[in-house]
Amino acid sequence: MRILSTKRISMLAFFAIALLFGTAYESNAQGNSRWAHEKNRVRKEQKAIQKAEKKAYRLQRGQSFYETDQRGVDLIRRAIGSGYQQGVLAGRSDRRDSRRSDYRDESLFRSGTYGYQSYVDRDQYQHYFREGFERGYRDGYTDQPTYGSNTGGKWSILGTVLNNILNLR
Repeated sequence: MRILSTKRISMLAFFAIALLFGTAYESNAQGNSRWAHEKNRVRKEQKAIQKAEKKAYRLQRGQSFYETDQRGVDLIRRAIGSGYQQGVLAGRSDRRDSRRSDYRDESLFRSGTYGYQSYVDRDQYQHYFREGFERGYRDGYTDQPTYGSNTGGKWSILGTVLNNILNLR
C-alpha cells in the first residue's frame, strides 16, 4: 500500500506542478495579449493624431483642385513670394534698360522653377511662381507697387493678393 500511496502522491505532485506551470504560462500569454492590445491601441491613437495634424488643403485653379498638406501650402506660398520678388527685379531691370514691358519674355517666368522643391507637383509650383512673377514684374516695371510692398529693400507680396492667388479650400 505504501508503494501505491507514494505513486499516488507523486502523481498528485506531478499534476499540481503541471497545473501551476500551465496557469503561469496562460497568465503570461494573456499578459502578452493585453500588452499587444495596448500597443495597438496606442499606435492607432498616434496615427489619428498625425492624421489630424496633417490637415489637407485644396488649392483651386479654375475648375480643378490640387490637394496638399501644410508643408505643400507653405512651399506654394514661397513660390508665389519668390516669383513676386524675381518679377520685381526683372521689371525694374527692363524699365531701367528701356525695354518694352513683357514678363513672358523673361527666362525665370518661362521656366517657373526658381526655388522649386519636389515635395509639391512641379506644374503646380510653376503656375504659382508665375502668378507671383507676373504681379511682381508689373510692380517693378511701373515702380508703383499695387500687389506688394518694399520693406528695407525686400519686396514681398501683400497677404490679400497671396490669399486670392492661393484660393484655399
